[in-house]
Amino acid sequence: MQKRLISALVALGIGFSSAAMAADDGFNKYVEGLKAEAKEKGISEPIINSAFDGITFIERAVKADKNQPERKLTLDEYIPRAVPDWKVKQANDLYQKHKTVLDRIGTQYGVQPRFIVALWGVESNFGRLMGNYNVIEALSTLAYEGRRESFFRTQVMAALEILDAKHISPENMKGSWAGAMGQPQFMPTSFLSYAVDGNNDGKVDIWQTEADVFASAANYLKQAGWNDDYTWGRQVSIPNSINRDALGTDKEKGRSLSDWQEQGVRRLNGQALPQVDIDAWLIQPDDGKGRAYLVYGNYQSLLKWNRSHYFALAVSHLADQIR
Repeated sequence: MQKRLISALVALGIGFSSAAMAADDGFNKYVEGLKAEAKEKGISEPIINSAFDGITFIERAVKADKNQPERKLTLDEYIPRAVPDWKVKQANDLYQKHKTVLDRIGTQYGVQPRFIVALWGVESNFGRLMGNYNVIEALSTLAYEGRRESFFRTQVMAALEILDAKHISPENMKGSWAGAMGQPQFMPTSFLSYAVDGNNDGKVDIWQTEADVFASAANYLKQAGWNDDYTWGRQVSIPNSINRDALGTDKEKGRSLSDWQEQGVRRLNGQALPQVDIDAWLIQPDDGKGRAYLVYGNYQSLLKWNRSHYFALAVSHLADQIR
């Protein structure tokens, strides 16, 4: 389709470089390879044809993948931006609106509902910012670009499997430039591993059905080791004498709260740490400056969702303000 359009424009005197046309040919050939692989994996031909129909190479997705922020915000700058007062208010309003469903799902999966709502808010602004990219098109583009071909090619096949199971139609499978989908922003492989039917209608819809969104998020956390007997952690004060080699979330760096107490770690107000038998890890994400936190196993579960301290702390701070 795109090749015919280019040929027509060239015939009308609207120029395209030979390099652009060669790149177009290369992408089209790559897509044919994706189709062949999908057929070998048992994806139905109608789904293959409709999923790939008219897709083109998306240059802006590649630029987004390569783009890195010029300046990293400190946590003191980032947290107020990620968790502004208006988002806290919306989180509390939506928690109350969906309380019956959230309480049922929270009990079923052993995850406090406030963390489900916080994840929802941080990932997609409560479903308002899901991305408008054609997921198959974006994933195929990034696979063809080649820097992480194996990863994105696997995601293409997983997305086709979701379509083949009729959870959503190709035209409605929208997501971010990286292929993260729906209100919880699941990659296709995460959808296959963790997405569940939260309202028992026989479909898994993380785009429009809140019960499915909540249950899928809760199921992810449960499988990542969540324990609803505890929270995520707390901000603390640390002495200048702290052994900085002990900081980090590596498994061997977990210590009891009494051990951290002996090393001079205190609550932010200077009081002693809680007398609770739980392992904790000491982190200071801003390279030895700024905020320090003692985090628990549930925080480690959030890092399995997204390996960013900034993400996990935004979710944690928002959850703390949901009543």
